[in-house]
Amino acid sequence: MGKRGFSAAALSVLVLGCWLTVSSVTAGDSSLSAPLNVTIRELEVNSAIVTWDILEGDPVIGFAITQQKRDVRTLRYIQEVNTTTRSCALWDLEEDTEYIVHVQSISMGGSGPPSDPVSFRTRRESEKLASTGPDQVSKEDMEKAVQLRAGELIIIVVVLVMWAGVILLFCRQYDIIKDNEPNNNKDKAKTSSECSTPEHQQGGLLRSNV
Repeated sequence: MGKRGFSAAALSVLVLGCWLTVSSVTAGDSSLSAPLNVTIRELEVNSAIVTWDILEGDPVIGFAITQQKRDVRTLRYIQEVNTTTRSCALWDLEEDTEYIVHVQSISMGGSGPPSDPVSFRTRRESEKLASTGPDQVSKEDMEKAVQLRAGELIIIVVVLVMWAGVILLFCRQYDIIKDNEPNNNKDKAKTSSECSTPEHQQGGLLRSNV
C-alpha cells in the first residue's frame, strides 16, 4: 500500500508539472511587446522567410507564427522555444497565393501579443524563370558548367593522345616497310637470276647439238 500511494503521488506531481508547463506557454504574458519590423524575405514559389525584431530587454525564449491564406479559415501554427533566432522559414506554400502572417514572442510566462499582420503573395513559376537572366547564374550552375568543361577537356585530351598513338604506330610501320623494300628487291633479283641461268645453259646445249 505504501508503494502504491507513493507511485500515485509521483504520477500526480508529474501530471501537474506538465500542465503547468503547457499553461505557462499558452497563457498570455503582458510584459512582452509585440514583435517589430516583421518582414518577408527570399520570397519564392513555394517558400518564404519571415524575419522580425524584438524590444531590447524582453525575456523572450521563443516565438510563435500563425500563417493563413487570405479568405481561408485554415491556419498553420508554428512554435519554437529555447531559441534566440529572429527568423523562420515558411514552406509548402502554394504558387501565386496570398498569405497573412502574425508573429508572437514567447517567454517563461507565456506568449505576448501578436504583431501587426503582414501579407504577401508567392511568386509564379513563370516569373521565377523569367527573372533568371544570363547574369543571374547560381553557384550550383557555375559548378556544373565547370565540371562539364573539365569533362570535355579530358575527352579531348584522350582523343588527341589516341590519335597521336595511331599516327606514331603508322609511321613506325611505314619505316619498317620502307627498310624492307631493298631486301625484297635483292631477293627478287637473285631469284630471277637463278631462274634464268639454266635456260641459257640449255639453249647453249641445244645450239651445240645442232
